[in-house]
Parts: sequence; structure tokens; C-alpha cells
Amino acid sequence: MIYRVATAAIAVAVAAAGVTIPAAAQQKIPVRFTLDWKYQGIHSWYLLAQKKGYFAAEGLDVTVDQGEGSAATVTRIMAGTYDAGFGDMTAIIQNAATRPADAPVMVYMIYNQPPFAVMALPSANIKTPRDLAGKKLGSPAGSAAHRLLPLMTKAAGVDASKIEVLNMAPNLQEQMLFQKQVDASLVFNVTAYMNVVSMGRDPEKDVTWMMYGGHGVSVYSNGVMVSQKLLKERPAAVAGLVRAINKALREAVAEPDAAIKVLSETEPLLKADIERQRLVYAMRTVVISPELAEIGIGDVKDARMSQAIDQITEVFELKSKPEVTAVFNRTFLPPLSERSLKPGF
Repeated sequence: MIYRVATAAIAVAVAAAGVTIPAAAQQKIPVRFTLDWKYQGIHSWYLLAQKKGYFAAEGLDVTVDQGEGSAATVTRIMAGTYDAGFGDMTAIIQNAATRPADAPVMVYMIYNQPPFAVMALPSANIKTPRDLAGKKLGSPAGSAAHRLLPLMTKAAGVDASKIEVLNMAPNLQEQMLFQKQVDASLVFNVTAYMNVVSMGRDPEKDVTWMMYGGHGVSVYSNGVMVSQKLLKERPAAVAGLVRAINKALREAVAEPDAAIKVLSETEPLLKADIERQRLVYAMRTVVISPELAEIGIGDVKDARMSQAIDQITEVFELKSKPEVTAVFNRTFLPPLSERSLKPGF
């Protein structure tokens, strides 16, 4: 009791003197954050927010760990191992349909366009879904790109039985394509693009790209998600997390060299030029879009999200269909004026 009175008296005295307690001296809320994969250029803004003290300024003590896949981010949060992370909206929708009380909620969308693509040899002459008929495609078994392929072929009236899909390990897709063992591969474009670069090939000339988003696939992809526990018990922490990430992401887009410098300091073995190229490519293909110019980074269009939920429900044969509000919450987004992107590339 004596300690409490003394503490209260000190607080009153400090307030009366007009002195503020430094943020560093205040107890910060711990937030365990998981990425979707190993450190890459597309993760630089999280490390930037950490390095420049944006999380700390929001009263947060954020630990950023490397991940094991976009879907794994969801399972890690559902297991209670992490409070938040960068992962895939499709995995959220799938889990919201089966475990609605446990599935995390997306609060800041980053990949506005689906990162799935048909990467083909120019000789295959694949420009539209109709051109897939009679072709041999390579894909890891059960990959999202493979599961979502029927959304393109069905809309184009292509007979799926006329498309052969050869299962292969993810790390063999580019190699087997260039060896002409397949006509095309179903890929996550941000990863495949840089794999082609690392092989000494030109991803703009040596292969062609048919993006799912341009052919009827409405799904959104990766963004920042939080646990329902954090959302309900610490809403101010969620708002602060989103503000800090939004600020850092905008800086990374405006000054990619500075963002990659922070990434390199965290993981010196990475090749800075490769990761900068990955960052720029991701921004140009899956982040920056006409829709983003309209609604700003972090948000979604409810009508499109509803259509995406319909498509995912169909493809994955979900027994129930979650509402948009069950998988995405825009409450914590900064004002639209603070969510525009000005690329420095």
C-alpha cells in the first residue's frame, strides 16, 4: 500500500511539473510477428519499422521471425505461437470456414493482385487460358497456383482433361522448364522471377508470363494478419502495428536502396542487388495496381473480396462460406491520404 501511494504521488508530481515519461521507460506491449518466408526484399519494411523505432514509437516490442510459407503464417497464429504475421488471405478464408473462432483476421492488405502465374517458354505461345489446351504444365502437388488454375480454364471454356500437369518439387520448376520437360510452370511469380534471374536468364525475354489476375481470378494474397485474441484484447496495439508497417512500407517503396540496406544489415549473406530487384518486381506486379491507386495500400474492395471468397469456396470445396468481415477488418487502417505509394524506382 505504501508503495502504491508513493508511486501515485510521483506520478502526480511528474504531471504537475509538465514532465513526460520517455517512451523507452514505458512498458511496451510484446507482439510476436512471423514472416511468410526467409528474409527477402519483400520483407524489408518490417525490419525498417523495427530498425527506425516505428514499432517502439507505437508502444510495441515487436519481434520479427522468419517463416515457413504463407499458409504457415496462419497456422502459427492459430496455434498461439505468434500474435501477428505476413501471410496469405486464401489460407485465412479456408480456416475461417472450418475454425471461425480461431482463424486470424487480415487488417492490412499488401498484395493487391494474386501472385500466381503461368510461366512459359516463348515457343509454347501461351498468351491466354485457351492456349493451355494440349500443353504439359509443371507444378508442385497441391500448390495454390495449381488449385486455382480451374478458375481460369473454366471461364475460358477450356477442357481441363486436355491439360497435363506434371508434379515436381518447387525448386525444379525453372530447371525443368528450361530443359523443355514441360511447356510451362504454375508459379508464385515473385519467387519464380528471381529464380530465373539467379539462373543467369532474362525473365523478361527467356520466358513469358500469364498472370492469373488478368484472367478472371479475383483473389487477394498476402498481407498483415493478427490473431483474434490480439484484435479483441489489444486493439490499440493492432492500430499501432498497422501504422508502423504502413509508414515503413511507404518509405521502402520511396527509397528501396535504404530499405535493402537495413535488410542487408540483418542478413549479410543476402545479395542486395537481387533483393532490390525482387522488391521492385513485387511492387510492380502484385502491389501497385489501378485498384490500389483508388483505395490505397492496405484496403480491399468488398465486392471483389466477396467474389474471391466465392471462388476459394468453390475451388477448395469449403462446406461454409465466411463473410468478408470475418476475414478482413479495415478498422485499423490509417486515413487514405496516408496510404498512397510514391515509388522511387
